[in-house]
Amino acid sequence: MMRKLLTFLAAFLLLSLVSFAGVLLYSKDSFLTFLTRPYPVANGNYTFSWRIKEVQQLSVKETKDPKVNQETIHMPASTNKTLGPCIDPPPNLLGPLRVEFNFKLTLEEVRKEISRPLQEGGRYKPPDCIATQKVAIIIPFRNRHEHLKHWLYFLHPILMRQQLDYGVYVINQDGEGVFNRAKLMNVGYVEALKQYDYDCFVFSDVDLVPLDDRNIYKCFDNPRHLAVAMDKFNFRLPYKTYFGGVSSLFKNQFLKINGFPNTYWGWGGEDDDIYNRIVFRGMSISRPDSETGRYKMIKHNRDLHNEANPKNPDKLRHTQRSMDKDGINSLKYTVKEIVKDALYTFITVDIQAPAN
Repeated sequence: MMRKLLTFLAAFLLLSLVSFAGVLLYSKDSFLTFLTRPYPVANGNYTFSWRIKEVQQLSVKETKDPKVNQETIHMPASTNKTLGPCIDPPPNLLGPLRVEFNFKLTLEEVRKEISRPLQEGGRYKPPDCIATQKVAIIIPFRNRHEHLKHWLYFLHPILMRQQLDYGVYVINQDGEGVFNRAKLMNVGYVEALKQYDYDCFVFSDVDLVPLDDRNIYKCFDNPRHLAVAMDKFNFRLPYKTYFGGVSSLFKNQFLKINGFPNTYWGWGGEDDDIYNRIVFRGMSISRPDSETGRYKMIKHNRDLHNEANPKNPDKLRHTQRSMDKDGINSLKYTVKEIVKDALYTFITVDIQAPAN
């Protein structure tokens, strides 16, 4: 009797073990699920049980989602992409702009607000495409710091939206001699090329701000006159051959006219001489329309030692004869100092100016 009872118990135990093993095989997560139920311990902390659950979840991700792991393993080692050329027209232009000059604005405030995307010396490249031109922006300058801060404040954002690879060069005439705008622009051309392989040059007065960012600061098939409609001229071109304010030329166009004249001391005449040079070399002027080419001028009195020179108009009669020997090939100057600010490169030069 006792032997039969032991045999029965042994058979029951064996059957129970087989059944339990079958349940485990049917649901391999059951046991862990049972262990991972949160339960309070003496200090009310569920940490241990949730750690077990985290282990379970990690185990499930590793075993049940091999596709994700495979994709992760096969990701390329480098995510750098080859940049393509910037599209034309640039996609982020705003069109007509409202420009109001805040005369309480300081240069340091401009630096804080504008300089983050810039490289030292007022250099910029678009981060997501390759600009089609390398543009040097040349500003002839003396004692116009109030105007410069406004120019920098408005122009840098515009130039960035235009997706230009550009640098800003402020060419400062040293001393108190007679001012020579065209000669300073020649200096800017030479000095900018010492720092970068520019192929386009924009020459801009420091007191002119465009009122439409679709007026692109780049070069075209013909020399470009950009400032065609200034507020001081009631937004009209003052005369057909006017080439003042802001203009652009490719490097080969600039060299074809032997740069700008060096002999126009004081105010007036050099713009008309440049226009004549372009025509005498068989080129014509291109312009934006009168809406796109609108500009606002920062009002000011004429600079000291930049008075109108009555001798300049007569020189225009001799441009065709003088342009081959008066220009970039006859330029003489001495660099006194180069300062690379966050917003611009400031180059002070002695251009052998006569006393007033």
